[in-house]
Amino acid sequence: MVKYKTREEVEIIKESAQILGKAHGEVAKLIKPGVTTLELDRVAEEFIKDHGGSPSFKNFNGFPSSLCISLNENVVHGFPSDYELREGDIISVDCGVFYKSFHSDSAYTYPVGKVTAEVKQLLQVTKESLHKGIEKAVFGNRIGDVAYAIQNHVESFGFGIVRELVGHGLGRDLHESPEVPNYGKRGKGPVMKEGLVIAIEPMINMGTRKVVQEADGWTIRTADRQPSAHFEHTVAVFKEGTEVLTTHKFIEENIKF
Repeated sequence: MVKYKTREEVEIIKESAQILGKAHGEVAKLIKPGVTTLELDRVAEEFIKDHGGSPSFKNFNGFPSSLCISLNENVVHGFPSDYELREGDIISVDCGVFYKSFHSDSAYTYPVGKVTAEVKQLLQVTKESLHKGIEKAVFGNRIGDVAYAIQNHVESFGFGIVRELVGHGLGRDLHESPEVPNYGKRGKGPVMKEGLVIAIEPMINMGTRKVVQEADGWTIRTADRQPSAHFEHTVAVFKEGTEVLTTHKFIEENIKF
């Protein structure tokens, strides 16, 4: 059952999303060779708590950290660790903030120093596909319109679209209906109505779309161990227009690719 949000509830999610965006910005300042992913997690958690929120992911179904940190061939749900970032890595940082009883959720994949032209293209195309999906997340359209827009863009470059993991509704709960796949058919799926809040999050692989779960029970990686990228925004749908609630502004003040 989809839980539609009032204007007042969306404003609270937007407040949550501002804390989230600024936490991402603090992480972005640190992305360079030699920094441990545990340090990124510590900085994000401190920032969120200092600004009145709490990390959505920490202890969610037993997840141990504030950030999902997924490196290179890892798609999503990786753990922060003592691993030191290296030149040429890519790192997906996925974070959520719980604030005044509502969640926000966003992700960004960073290059660490210089990356190959192929990896840079993967990042660019994945980010573009997020915005292609958002363009179709409008009142009266269907979820399949969002999914098709992402799929059509990504597959034109020959990349693989992860199918086992999808975007989702969110609000008082971190994961709500409806599911938002990154592949599908136009005109199919639930109709997007007034007050719908969803997280759109393309997870795109350089090679095969197939993924496996690591022995830790959380980390998802590509089956062929080629790199994967992940970008995410939380958006709200209204009759007069769709609003992107989360922001990558504070990230992109600190890092460009």
